[in-house]
Amino acid sequence: MLLTLLALLFSGTFTAFLQIAPSHNFPPPLSPGEEKKLFTEMKNGSSDARQTLISRNLRLVQHIVRKYYPMAQNSDDLVSIGTIGLIKAVDTFDPDKGAHFATYASRCLQNEILMHFRAQKKFANDISMQETIETDREGNPLTYMDILAEEDTIAEDLDIRVRSEKVKGLINTVLDKRERQILVLRYGLTGAAPLPQRACAEMLGISRSYVSRIEAGAIQKLRAGMRLWS
Repeated sequence: MLLTLLALLFSGTFTAFLQIAPSHNFPPPLSPGEEKKLFTEMKNGSSDARQTLISRNLRLVQHIVRKYYPMAQNSDDLVSIGTIGLIKAVDTFDPDKGAHFATYASRCLQNEILMHFRAQKKFANDISMQETIETDREGNPLTYMDILAEEDTIAEDLDIRVRSEKVKGLINTVLDKRERQILVLRYGLTGAAPLPQRACAEMLGISRSYVSRIEAGAIQKLRAGMRLWS
């Protein structure tokens, strides 16, 4: 879950998502023309275009979680994890290959959720690796196993390791006691299982919305610290 925290720090999406998610008041989806234009602008270095692509596709995350994990007790966490997959999809999508972004993003965010299940050692009990997600035009099924591809990411892994150590240092220096406590519980930073916001609220005797506000503030502090470090 530290990787999830890292992605949130560099996405700029976390606070906006917290404001949108409770009421599901998502912004309208993009038209194909708008989407193409934004990807072109993002390719040319526009961070605003990237942010728009993320925020305008948040409804896709909610849709996937509701469709494939309707009985999940930690649906809020799955939405957060799926949002990380969406961010990765925006950053890696190549519109020149002719694929639909929604299809590509759906696979990326489902992959992120499945990796979470695998890390929590619950995957085998919850979902079959051979379960069909969708079928292509030729009738070939796409299974969960198909989207759990392994790639050589040594350079990326080293960079993540360095950033992870920096985040751990910032947690101990820029956050107050309550902020550290909530991030440790939410992201399992001491090796324990990550907890949903509701479980954190019950444990600390505060409201879930208060946990959400403290978590958002702590994320902002860490993001500011990472910018200074970079």
